[in-house]
Amino acid sequence: MIRVVATGTFDILHPGHLYYLEESRNLGDELSVIVARDANVKHKPRPILPEDQRLRMVRALKPVDHALLGDLHDMFRPIAEIRPEIITLGFNQHFDEEHLRQRLRERGLDAEVVRIPGYPGSLASSSKIIERILNTRTPPGPAGSPGEE
Repeated sequence: MIRVVATGTFDILHPGHLYYLEESRNLGDELSVIVARDANVKHKPRPILPEDQRLRMVRALKPVDHALLGDLHDMFRPIAEIRPEIITLGFNQHFDEEHLRQRLRERGLDAEVVRIPGYPGSLASSSKIIERILNTRTPPGPAGSPGEE
């Protein structure tokens, strides 16, 4: 059995997330998803949805066999427990693949690292969805206030 692990924040689920998880699942027989803890999201704005809700949403997706929250202190701990053959990265995840491979080897983990290409559709990022909402749903206000164009 080929085990695949996908990781991410998964804030405001959108077609890009689903594409990433479907493509990840297609690489093996079982897909486990590690959802980033709120406290560990430091490379971008804090998630809108709390970690327990993001985990619940990911668990409900058809391609996902297992989903769990990441470790607060050691991002490799859940990977060591799952022992996947493949770890997938989203097209915009900030990991350097070779550095990640080296860190995995240091932990005795021999997983292939595969970067999944981006979803070809529009609005395939939480930040773009938030931007669209703010631009189209913010009521006009007094001069100089948000929502005025």
